[in-house]
Amino acid sequence: MSSETAAAPAPARHERQEVTGVVTSAKMEKTIIVKVTRMVQHKLYHRVIRVSKKFYAHDEERKAKQGDTVRIIETRPLSKLKRWRLAEVVSRSKRAV
Repeated sequence: MSSETAAAPAPARHERQEVTGVVTSAKMEKTIIVKVTRMVQHKLYHRVIRVSKKFYAHDEERKAKQGDTVRIIETRPLSKLKRWRLAEVVSRSKRAV
């Protein structure tokens, strides 16, 4: 008696998040720090305020420099802090660093 079971289909992946921000540091090996700023309405006062958060992202080819605007994509954990990777450099910084 051979009872073969059909392999269960792989679970669908969730859509990976993409965010755009400014590189605040590119001094580490293959790692950049990206500051992402978003606008949020205050719960009590209803005023729109800026909330910023920094993300550690993997930059394999070291393309991004400080001040560049970049797009990063969510990925599997690469280290203790890195859960994002560089997708593209949207625009270069006009200031020489």
